[in-house]
Amino acid sequence: MLNSLTYFKGAAVIMSARTYADFTTQATFEIKKCDVFKLDEGPATQVVLTRDEGLQYYRTMQTMRRMELKADQLYKQKIIRGFCHLYDGQEACAVGIEASINLSDHLITAYRAHGYTYTRGGTVKEIMAELTGRRGGIAKGKGGSMHMYCKHFYGGNGIVGAQVPLGAGVALACKYQGNNELCVCLYGDGAANQGQIFETYNMAALWKLPVIFICENNRYGMGTSVERAAASTDYFKRGEFIPGLRVDGMDVLCVREATRFAADHCRSGKGPILMELQTYRYHGHSMSDPGVSYRTREEIQEVRSKSDPISMLKDRMLSNNMASVEELKEIDVEVRKEIEDAAQFATTDPEPPLEELCNHIFCDMPSLEVRGTNPWAKLKSVS
Repeated sequence: MLNSLTYFKGAAVIMSARTYADFTTQATFEIKKCDVFKLDEGPATQVVLTRDEGLQYYRTMQTMRRMELKADQLYKQKIIRGFCHLYDGQEACAVGIEASINLSDHLITAYRAHGYTYTRGGTVKEIMAELTGRRGGIAKGKGGSMHMYCKHFYGGNGIVGAQVPLGAGVALACKYQGNNELCVCLYGDGAANQGQIFETYNMAALWKLPVIFICENNRYGMGTSVERAAASTDYFKRGEFIPGLRVDGMDVLCVREATRFAADHCRSGKGPILMELQTYRYHGHSMSDPGVSYRTREEIQEVRSKSDPISMLKDRMLSNNMASVEELKEIDVEVRKEIEDAAQFATTDPEPPLEELCNHIFCDMPSLEVRGTNPWAKLKSVS
């Protein structure tokens, strides 16, 4: 019995190895055509996906999804406090964008920033520890959910729309330095009516800045639907004198190809371009919003069942023999373990001590005294 079992196991291993060798290494897909504004042509509608790319996109999106669900759990346990805006449902936006730019390019976004912190190079452990305000967090426990940063990633900004002119400033630096880099500048549909955004469009167009303005249109600005908030919901046309694209933001391949097209536009010296990503958030605006008073549970469930970005990619890969169900399940198990380990760290790592409160106000400056809550309370700041 032992011999036959060993033989059976060996055969299973051989069969498994043969199956892995038989996977399709790449496949071509037809994707939804983008709507275009002030452009003669748009991104490609026939795109190639390799097996390695598909597995990488799947793992990254699954990590982002599980990280946000764990953040939801920790918030309800009152381990995470304060503002907390979750990104689940919108994973294809971040992963598709990153797939078509370089890590040496620059990115700035609003306060729904956990996913971008991860794709820009932050670790799950650093992000979870920042959410719980611990010393090992990516901003050393002093930034929280809305203020995370890493190299070439400028946050995480809490003031609605305020990151847009900052992003144009980063793009101005790219042009000034002549390094062929660009800045991706993200904002939501709720911020799209801000005056400072239109001022920024004007300057970016005048100076031909290498900036991709991206409106992540998840259909609701806080609890207000786009139809109730905007006279025109064609956000990709809002630039007026800036060309635009409207993209299926639930399909990682659509986002990837549109971003590639936009990046080529910027790098060729044509100036800014505007993208509207039509996407959807499963959670409410923030953790204080149940998310079902202004939309129905049926609406959320319909998007989940028909347009979920992770399910869409998974179905494509399975139906084209680019992966097996077992292989994707293995990734799911590994991701869950990574999230659980990070959550364990985030709940046991110490909080930053009070004497570090004023550190890092300036970069490369001698230490200085900072006034506390009254003139007699002196704190020290170290760069």
